[in-house]
Amino acid sequence: MAADLSQIVKAYDVRGVVPDQWDESLAELFGAAFVRVTGATAVVTGHDMRPSSPGLSGAFARGAAAQGADVTEIGLCSTDQLYYASGALDLPGAMFTASHNPARYNGIKLCRAGAAPVGQDTGLTEIRELVEWWSESGAPEPMTGTRGTITRRDTLDDYAAHLRSLVDLASLRPLKVVVDAGNGMGGHTVPTVFAGLPLTLVPMYFELDGTFPNHEANPLDPANLVDLRRRVREEGADLGLAFDGDADRCFVVDERGEPVSPSAITALVASRELARNGGRGTVIHNLITSWSVPEVVRENGGTPERTRVGHSFIKAEMARTGAIFGGEHSAHYYFRDFWNADTGMLAALHVLAALGGQQGTLSALVAQYDRYAGSGEINSTVDDQTARLAAIRAAYEGRDGINLDELDGLTVTSTDWWFNVRPSNTEPLLRLNAEARDEATMTKIRDEALAIIRSS
Repeated sequence: MAADLSQIVKAYDVRGVVPDQWDESLAELFGAAFVRVTGATAVVTGHDMRPSSPGLSGAFARGAAAQGADVTEIGLCSTDQLYYASGALDLPGAMFTASHNPARYNGIKLCRAGAAPVGQDTGLTEIRELVEWWSESGAPEPMTGTRGTITRRDTLDDYAAHLRSLVDLASLRPLKVVVDAGNGMGGHTVPTVFAGLPLTLVPMYFELDGTFPNHEANPLDPANLVDLRRRVREEGADLGLAFDGDADRCFVVDERGEPVSPSAITALVASRELARNGGRGTVIHNLITSWSVPEVVRENGGTPERTRVGHSFIKAEMARTGAIFGGEHSAHYYFRDFWNADTGMLAALHVLAALGGQQGTLSALVAQYDRYAGSGEINSTVDDQTARLAAIRAAYEGRDGINLDELDGLTVTSTDWWFNVRPSNTEPLLRLNAEARDEATMTKIRDEALAIIRSS
C-alpha cells in the first residue's frame, strides 16, 4: 500500500511520529528521492540527539548512496551546524531533527547547496510524490551503475571557528553566563563555540537526551524558561541563554532573570551588523516584530524590509534583497555571512560581544532597543478563521487614522498602536500580536481584538 505522507510532509520540512507515521524504510526512500529531485552527486547529513535520529539518518544516507551520491555524515550536530556544512562544503544537506517537538517525533530539514531552503514550492512536493510512489511500487533502481560512498567528517571545530570569525570578541570582558540547553544540541555545540572566551559558563541540562527529562526544549513557551531565570538570579550571572532542541534558536534572559524580547535582540544585532558593514545594508524583519526594529535600522543607516512570518519567506527576501541580517519574533536570526541561514549561536555571540564590550548591565543595554509595550503571541482556537478575520476587518475598516493591510493575516495600524491577527497553517487557531506606545493602550487594544476573535 502506498504511504500517504500528507500528514508528515509540511510546508518546509518532514515531521512526524516514529515509527507510527514514518520509519527507516521511508527515510531510505527520502534519501533516494532527494538525490533524484536535486540531481545531487554528493550530499551532507547530520542529526540531533533523539533516539531515532542515528537510524533515520543512516537509512537516508543509504538511499542517497544507492542513487550514486557520495554522502558525508557529520553525525551529531545542531541544525545551524548542518547549514554550516552545506555552505562550507557547497553540498545539499539533510538534518534529522524535530526541533522542540516531543520525543516520539522526528523529521528532516532539507536544503540545497549553500543552505538554500527546500520547501513545498522548491522540491519538497516532488520528493513526497516520489516517496509515495516508491513505497507502493518498490524501491527505485539506481540512477547510475555506481553506488555512492558514505564517509564521516567532524565539522564542529570548523563551525565554531567560522561563527567566531564573524563577531569581534577581542574586547570581551569576563562574563558569567548560564546556558540552558534543554538536553538538546546546545549541550554539544556551546562548549566548543565558547571555548577560550573569558566566560564563566554555568551549564544547565547539557546531557544529550532526546526524551527531554527536564523540560520541553522550546524556549518560546515561558514555562520552559522558569529554571533558567531562577538560576541566573541565584548565580548572580550577567545573562542567561536558552536554546531549543536543535539549537538553531536562542532566547536571552537579562541579569534580573527577565526575558529579553527577540525584537530587542533583532534590533541590537541589526545595529551591530550595520556597523560591521559601514552603516549600509538591508535588514529583514517579519511584520510582527516590534516597531523598534525598523526604527533602529533606520537610525543606524540601514534599510528595513518587512516580510511575512516564516523562515522560507525571510530566506527568500534575504536572497532577493542581498540583506545583511534578518530577525523574527520567534528568535530565528538570519545572517548573509552564514549563507542567509538562521543561527541562534551567532546571535548569542553578538549579545555577548555587545554586553562584554561595555561595563553596564544587559537590561540597561537592551532598554534602548525595547521601546514599546508588546502583548507577545496569543493563540485563540476558533471555528472559522476566515469569518473571525472578516469580523475584525469590519470592526476597524473605515475608522479615521486606521490602516489595514493583508500581507500576512490582517494588520491593523494606528498612530499609537498596531496589532496583527494571522491564521495558523496547521491548527484551527488565530494568532494575535499587539503593540502600543504604553502598557495601558496595549492592554486595551489587545483585549478589544481578543473579544472579537473569541466572540461566537
